[in-house]
Amino acid sequence: MTEETPGFEEKPDVPSGASEDAEPKAADSSKEEKAAPAGDAAKDIALQAQLDQAQTALTERTADLQRLQAEYQNYRRRVERDRVTVKEVAVAGLLTELLPTLDDIGRAREHGELTGGFKSVAESLETVAAKMGLQQFGKEGEPFDPTVHEALMHSYAPDVTETTCVAILQPGYRIGERTIRPARVAVAEPQPGAAAKEEQPSDEESGGPDKG
Repeated sequence: MTEETPGFEEKPDVPSGASEDAEPKAADSSKEEKAAPAGDAAKDIALQAQLDQAQTALTERTADLQRLQAEYQNYRRRVERDRVTVKEVAVAGLLTELLPTLDDIGRAREHGELTGGFKSVAESLETVAAKMGLQQFGKEGEPFDPTVHEALMHSYAPDVTETTCVAILQPGYRIGERTIRPARVAVAEPQPGAAAKEEQPSDEESGGPDKG
């Protein structure tokens, strides 16, 4: 029979170092838990920096695009303006060469010589000139305007109160706002002293001459 020693219990075999490794593992896990949030914060900062960089680049590219669009619109307007100007100059040059012919047609009409085939051709020419924007101006009785009238004759008249066109020697022509030839006119001015006479009161209006 085997004798048992009282008070002594057998313990299961425990691998050496098991109890020693348990504590370091618990410590490592706590360190990893603390390190994880720090790593996430660093990633967030890096992503935010990339987002800010992308936003800045987008803003710069948008500004570049807007600037290029504005430059293109200005270029289109400038080209269109130059095209219109060149067209107006070309048309004005052509119509200026036709003005003597139009003057001949006007004189022939005044003398009753615009008849037959010549009348048809003349009217067709005037219609084409009008379609190209040619406008005739200058009428008797209108006030003299040195910007659109050229005075070739000058006189005085008692029935005018300002410098007035009393005869149209040659009509003027314009294209839109551009005057290609001023109207050549004879003008009349009020007679010298007429205004002073009108302003001077008569004897009746002033109550008659003073009596001593």
